[in-house]
Amino acid sequence: MAGRIEDYALIGDMQTAALVCRDGTVDWLCLPRFDSHAIFAGLLGTEDHGFWRLGPAHASDTPPPAAARRTYRGDSLILESEWDTPRGTVRITDFMPPRDGAPQLIRIVEGVTGRVPMRSTLRMRFSYGRVVPWVHKHEGRTVAVAGPDSVWFDTTAETYGKSLTTYADFTVAPGDRIAFTISWEPSHKQPPALPEPEQSLEATEEFWREWVEHCTYHGPYREAVIRSLITLKALTYAPTGGIVAAPTTSLPEDIGGVRNWDYRYTWLRDAAITLSSLLRTGYREEARAWREWLLRAVAGDPENLQIMYGIAGERELGEAELDWLPGYENSAPVRVGNGAAHQLQLDVYGEVTEALHLGHMTGLARNDYASLLQLKLIRYLEKHWDTPDEGIWEVRGPRRHFVHSKVMAWVAVDRTIKLIESGDADGPLERWRELRDDIHRDVCEKGYDKERNTFTQSYGSKELDASLLLIPQMGFLPPDDKRVIGTIEAIQRELSTPDGFILRYPTSGDNEGVDGLPGDEGAFLACSFWMADDLAMIGRVDEARKLFEKLLSLRNDLGLLAEEWDPRLKRQVGNFPQAFSHVPLIDTALRLTASGAYGG
Repeated sequence: MAGRIEDYALIGDMQTAALVCRDGTVDWLCLPRFDSHAIFAGLLGTEDHGFWRLGPAHASDTPPPAAARRTYRGDSLILESEWDTPRGTVRITDFMPPRDGAPQLIRIVEGVTGRVPMRSTLRMRFSYGRVVPWVHKHEGRTVAVAGPDSVWFDTTAETYGKSLTTYADFTVAPGDRIAFTISWEPSHKQPPALPEPEQSLEATEEFWREWVEHCTYHGPYREAVIRSLITLKALTYAPTGGIVAAPTTSLPEDIGGVRNWDYRYTWLRDAAITLSSLLRTGYREEARAWREWLLRAVAGDPENLQIMYGIAGERELGEAELDWLPGYENSAPVRVGNGAAHQLQLDVYGEVTEALHLGHMTGLARNDYASLLQLKLIRYLEKHWDTPDEGIWEVRGPRRHFVHSKVMAWVAVDRTIKLIESGDADGPLERWRELRDDIHRDVCEKGYDKERNTFTQSYGSKELDASLLLIPQMGFLPPDDKRVIGTIEAIQRELSTPDGFILRYPTSGDNEGVDGLPGDEGAFLACSFWMADDLAMIGRVDEARKLFEKLLSLRNDLGLLAEEWDPRLKRQVGNFPQAFSHVPLIDTALRLTASGAYGG
């Protein structure tokens, strides 16, 4: 059985990522890309679906022991885990070197004290656990082959095969260092180069050290901000600049339920807000690469803007269910692909335009096509802003006039007007000023409940929605507007969990709710950070700080967050780690630091 979601650590090479449990088991790894088939899919099934455990030897009828301590080495993505056993202490260093050739996962076992018996158990199963590869020796190396894929296993430890699994039993004493590496290569090509684990470790540590030095934030929450930035960098597909929402699929929002989605793609919304956080903390190169990815993905067809694309800009992300996988803690179905790719979500026009605007304001080199794209997006919105859509949360129920979508359409027009006013683009300024006013008036008349003094989820609805917290942050209304304050307080009353975290919107248990799905979900962490932001903006800074620090306490021991927090089970749920949680963490830290609202 897989560990709790918060029991996992992330390692990666900016092209794919692995999740490593506290007991030393790699339960998730897709090769060679984030969205490739998994060779270890035990996270969503059983050990029969692939895993790699490395740790102290233990009796077969007992669970593997969890590490006594684990941490990332400094400000890096190099994981160090230590076990204290009756025979001594051992350390395992796990990492994936930034790629210059074949993707590699390297694990180095180091004796610290005593003499510790160890075991490596490697069970590769290709195609999300469905295919047993042909495992054989080639010039002294172990290689697993199935169809187009080959995975090469290299170690100085003696290995043997048993029950379609590769084992290594060995003992480490103080000073011993034994490395294990798996490398992926297309099966029709020559074998990958022999790994050089120690040199790769040194180069990986240097890479992260140099990257972190570019961070311009030096406030009181630096540790949390740096770890979130490193996580966002790890979720960036280096060859193209695309940013995945998370490196996993189908980790449930509702344990045992059907709210299981594939997040290994680039959502324009998530990537745009990630871009804004990177820009505000000094990372212009990542912002430039994302802008180039965006321009390639949208190409000459902004009228058919998708809400998400593949990490290289692919448009077809057909959704399928893997019925041979029982799902994480029996949360089925397990899905790959994402059928929401072709939904209409008008808010993405606002998020993309806001990201382009921020890049322009922070001095990214001018790109004429980016400005042209922005103008084309507004011309589309001019005709379609008053169309119902599926909204920010990708509801699978009927389309509605979501208030957040209209607000973000307003943002898109507003930022484009500012671009024209700056002299960096030409457009029908007066006509678009009228359009901006029309959208604003429409939202305030149709999306606001005067009796309750709150904006609502959609026109004519009584439901609330946490996305309304973005109204003051986007500049749609000032923070001291009574309608903004009323909305914040209404969301606190109606969408808060008992411990003060924020739900996205009401769900209906076993019945289908507004999102067209049965079941409930946890508190959405991004929305909870938005609440902290809003509280700070309306002057309730002590309350904002307390909520923020409470949210920080939900991170696992390595500083990582999933998408949601289940207030009943007191555990993280949803895909992990989640960019849409770490981005607002950074944003709230910056806001609280600027306001002086922090303890100590």
